Amino acid sequence: MSLLQKLYDAQEKKDIEKINEILSEDYVWVQHSTGKHIPRDQVNKFITGEEGPNTENHRIIYENDEIGIAHFFVSFQDGSRQAVLAVYIIKDGKIIRSETGATNMPK
Repeated sequence: MSLLQKLYDAQEKKDIEKINEILSEDYVWVQHSTGKHIPRDQVNKFITGEEGPNTENHRIIYENDEIGIAHFFVSFQDGSRQAVLAVYIIKDGKIIRSETGATNMPK
């Protein structure tokens, strides 16, 4: 199973232990729209929190031992939705960085 698929499965189950097996301790998420760098612990709180996004229709476009590219949709409690393109940088079998670009979708 691909590393990205393992990540998506762990996130869907909100399994922090599995997520942390996939994300490096030094992992950072870079939001394309703001340039903000968000560390692993904050990402985990966001993804697994009560107000975290629901993800659907994950599609892994490409993945090898160094990079992964995926597309998916996220929806939030306020009814907003986004289409997300994500790039994951992989090193030593773990994701060390991801960068996302999101497009707002009609409600």
